[in-house]
Amino acid sequence: MDAAVFDRNCRACTRLADFLDDVNGRYPDYYCGPVPPFGSADARFLIVGLAPGMHGANRTGRPFTGDHAGILLYQMLHKYGFSSRDHSESADDGLLLSDCRITNAVKCLPPDNKPVGAEINTCNRFLERELKLLPPGSVVMALGGIAHRAVIKARGLRQADYSFAHAAAHDLGEFTLLDSYHCSRYNTNTRRLTEAMFDGVFADVRALLQN
Repeated sequence: MDAAVFDRNCRACTRLADFLDDVNGRYPDYYCGPVPPFGSADARFLIVGLAPGMHGANRTGRPFTGDHAGILLYQMLHKYGFSSRDHSESADDGLLLSDCRITNAVKCLPPDNKPVGAEINTCNRFLERELKLLPPGSVVMALGGIAHRAVIKARGLRQADYSFAHAAAHDLGEFTLLDSYHCSRYNTNTRRLTEAMFDGVFADVRALLQN
């Protein structure tokens, strides 16, 4: 893993580092550390989530793996040819991504799944470097407003010029940013994000990559 876009030993955010120490004491079999991006560095499709989930990526060490948030995501990835399987269980389950990479705006599990602004800003340097790896004509999908704003910040752009809205597309020059509501349990259970809505954004991704 390129140290420029990921640091397994990062403890730059004291609150997050201390929280991970506490969680590791309660769940010694969990990964409990900064979660690395998953997928090839030269992929044309990058998905940016919020942060690892307590019993998902923080447990397994792979983004959106082992919890509810990954169910719909991996179904869509498989449907549109970006994943070898339609479900993700563990970091060693054999699942492979094709022309796709998954990362998070914040690499460490935050308390109550809510990173503070300083933590988002501190971790943004990793996302900034990761975005620079994208080939020309790539697509970035931001899952939720925090991920959207993290991408805009990482590109050094004005937030006021790029508003988050589900299914909105933003031309950022080197790549297109597509917004989607996060595929969290809350959003899918309340139907703020339906399967059809998520499918529509993935269809847009495929259309953009085929141009």
